[in-house]
Amino acid sequence: MALGGGTFLSQNKVLPGTYHNFISAARAFVNLSDRGYVGLPMALDWGPNGEVFSVTQEDLQKDSRKIFGYDYTDSELKGIRDVFKNAITVYFYKLGVNAVAAENTYAKARYEGARGNAITLVIQSNVDEPTKFDVRTLLNNVVVDEQTAVANATDLADNDFVFWKDTATLIETAGTPLVGGSNGDDLTGGAYQEALDALEAYGFNTLGCLSSEQTVKSLFVEYTKRLRDTVGAKFQLVGHNLGAADHEGVIDIQNDAIGDGEEIFGAVYWTAGAQAGVAVNKSNTNKKYDGEFTLDMTETKTQQQLTTLLKAGKYLFHRVGEEVRVLEDVNTFTSFTTDKNEDFSMNQVIRVLDQIAIDTATLFNTRYLGKIPNDQSGRVSLWGDIVAHRRELQGIRAIQNFNPEQVVVDQGNSKKSVVVNEVVEPTVAMSQLYITTTVA
Repeated sequence: MALGGGTFLSQNKVLPGTYHNFISAARAFVNLSDRGYVGLPMALDWGPNGEVFSVTQEDLQKDSRKIFGYDYTDSELKGIRDVFKNAITVYFYKLGVNAVAAENTYAKARYEGARGNAITLVIQSNVDEPTKFDVRTLLNNVVVDEQTAVANATDLADNDFVFWKDTATLIETAGTPLVGGSNGDDLTGGAYQEALDALEAYGFNTLGCLSSEQTVKSLFVEYTKRLRDTVGAKFQLVGHNLGAADHEGVIDIQNDAIGDGEEIFGAVYWTAGAQAGVAVNKSNTNKKYDGEFTLDMTETKTQQQLTTLLKAGKYLFHRVGEEVRVLEDVNTFTSFTTDKNEDFSMNQVIRVLDQIAIDTATLFNTRYLGKIPNDQSGRVSLWGDIVAHRRELQGIRAIQNFNPEQVVVDQGNSKKSVVVNEVVEPTVAMSQLYITTTVA
């Protein structure tokens, strides 16, 4: 005779048997989201055009040639190396307006861009089978692919650098370069807008603006304000001479990088990575700059210069002995009020508040949204998870003086809404010391 069994919701079973529910013991949700993610739209000589692609530190070191078309140590990648001194993952968007892929009789470069012109194809007769060919793909005279004993072009397998043309006739050649590759036309605001639209689907801690055009910089600033204030995306924009943004989500670097052309905003790479990678309970104040660009210290030499620029919300590098360091980890917010005081100009405070916003949204969306009833028991459970998370932040000294009684979870104006009110006090690193010494 079959017996009843399985799980139960209420005690209403008819058949005899054992009904057993397995549930997890109540455990607080205290996950802290990772940091170290950067969004970076930029012009590149190689790579997928007009789309977001992610690169990790390990990817860059192992596959830089395949991803960017250059060896890891190449000077063309110094800005990207600077980002990864502190970043974990970068979401790149390759900007290219009417970019063209290099090609020749036998193949076409896998990606649009000028780097395709550095590809050469060498076709030689196979030693053992003279009617067949050995085909090598070279990038900047380095072999990156080799296929042996190939009868015709249809037998060639596409590689990381070229797509073969099936209609080509293979003949011996000492080296046939790909030609005609181009990065395209000058970048426009429309190209940057497409990049920002694509990046909106990704989560990152900082967004880098690598443009000296004021209209483009304004686009980035307004994009950051909109996503932070209306969409709830918690990241900070890092750029060079962005103007009077007056917003806690915008970090404006004052120092030029010395060099021609786009090198003027070279410090953006390092700062975007440093601001993304710093822990929620740490500050970049006095952090040593170890980037590969030479920064101009002309405007940040004297105390008066530093004071004036710092009050204007500028992110400054200054020389300390033989080293270059961050003066103060600040953003552009300067219009202090009773509701938003000078604390909001400190990036460490913003990191803590952003961490709270991101983690609380993740907590609610994954564990409560559409799953837990909005009754007293459900709200008590949410209160417990929020309190546990804040205690975790206090445990790593990101906040201090936390009082669980100041966290209140109530039902909102509708049956499905929940309202939370709380008080948090972010901790910031020491940056000033005042001493009075009494000599007896």
